[in-house]
Amino acid sequence: MKQVILAAHFPGVNNHTVWSDPAAGSQIDFSSFVHLARTAERGRFDFFFLADGQRLREQRGRIHDLDVVGRPDSLTVLAGLAAVTDHLGLAGTINATFNEPYELARKLATLDHLSGGRAGWNVVTSSDAFTGENFRRGGYLDHSERYARAAEFVRTVRELWDSWAAEDLVADPATGFFSSANAGEFAHHGEFFDIEGRFNVPRAPQGHPLTIQAGDSDEGREFAAAHADAVFSRHGTLEEGKAFYRDVKARVAANGRSPDSLKILPGATFALGDTDAEAQENADHIRRQQVSPQTAILLLEQVWNRDLSSYDPEGPLPEIDPLVSEETIVKGRARLTRDPLETAARWRALAEEKRLGIRDLIIEVTGRQSFIGSPATVAEQINAFVQQDAADGFILVPHLTPTGLDGFVDGVVPLLQERGVLRAEYGTTTLRGHLGLEGGA
Repeated sequence: MKQVILAAHFPGVNNHTVWSDPAAGSQIDFSSFVHLARTAERGRFDFFFLADGQRLREQRGRIHDLDVVGRPDSLTVLAGLAAVTDHLGLAGTINATFNEPYELARKLATLDHLSGGRAGWNVVTSSDAFTGENFRRGGYLDHSERYARAAEFVRTVRELWDSWAAEDLVADPATGFFSSANAGEFAHHGEFFDIEGRFNVPRAPQGHPLTIQAGDSDEGREFAAAHADAVFSRHGTLEEGKAFYRDVKARVAANGRSPDSLKILPGATFALGDTDAEAQENADHIRRQQVSPQTAILLLEQVWNRDLSSYDPEGPLPEIDPLVSEETIVKGRARLTRDPLETAARWRALAEEKRLGIRDLIIEVTGRQSFIGSPATVAEQINAFVQQDAADGFILVPHLTPTGLDGFVDGVVPLLQERGVLRAEYGTTTLRGHLGLEGGA
């Protein structure tokens, strides 16, 4: 049977993180990162995943619980975690629009050395002028260029990593030479980057740290098929997962790569209980925590593109239609829909059919727990997705920081191990090795 790949996503980038729960801890204390990482390693997870953002998102000029205040630099946190973990992969989101290849290649190669071959990079792009204000005058990169720049960015970073061969690091007391003559030399002359020189970090343990991509557009799928080792999918149902799996694996083959060289890893949430019924009660409670009355209005505003602060969260949907405009009420966050008028019509029909007020409707139509049930039920659900080729594994997103993964590791992991689909002990030393990818050990 296929082995289940598991990653632990540190929560804290949107309203799915229930910061208001009495059991919630800090989003920025190092102890929070340590707890989640060590819990994941105790559960023999493949890697720890840290999301990132270059600017806190705003709505009506304010930072709300649609974002969690405090986003420490990913690579700095991961470097710290390398010292308190032994086997767990360490992957972070780093923007290819607002960084430069030499600097990023150096940092990732350094993390790979510090961790003994456990570094990973989630490549993201941005065409958002609001975020771009933090980086360059004039704001941002044109939307049509963001994936082209990212593709060249990844190629350039790998050229830098490959500028050192494994045998290039040489220390010879007799001659004084400490490397081979051409070690680290590079020259890249492309559309977006024109650089040359000598890379100053010897070849990393993995050669190429793991590359992850998150994006579901046609451009995003093509980028993943050509360049990524893993793709962070958002498809939650079995049939949607199978369709995405078939599509992306076919694109990988069309790019001249083995389909097994790209791992499909949907993001997934979960709610557990001693019984399936108790788990469903817990899931309902979590959803109401995630969608507070204030959050319901904020999420509705993202479709209506209007200030709806005067509306009752428990009342009916607005009678006015959404405002269709290039200018949006939310800053730094992707739109919930590309067709607000169609979405509004669909939501009105659902609200009328089920007699739902604004808050209950938003709970109904926005994200929910992917896996709900007793540990046995959730183990069976996860294994079914993987064995039926709807996924190669999951990036689990708990709703609590930092203890949200504890129950999963204590309850679900042993059952997956009993099935023989999750390692009982680590048998590999690098992140690529954990995932069974070329270059792993």
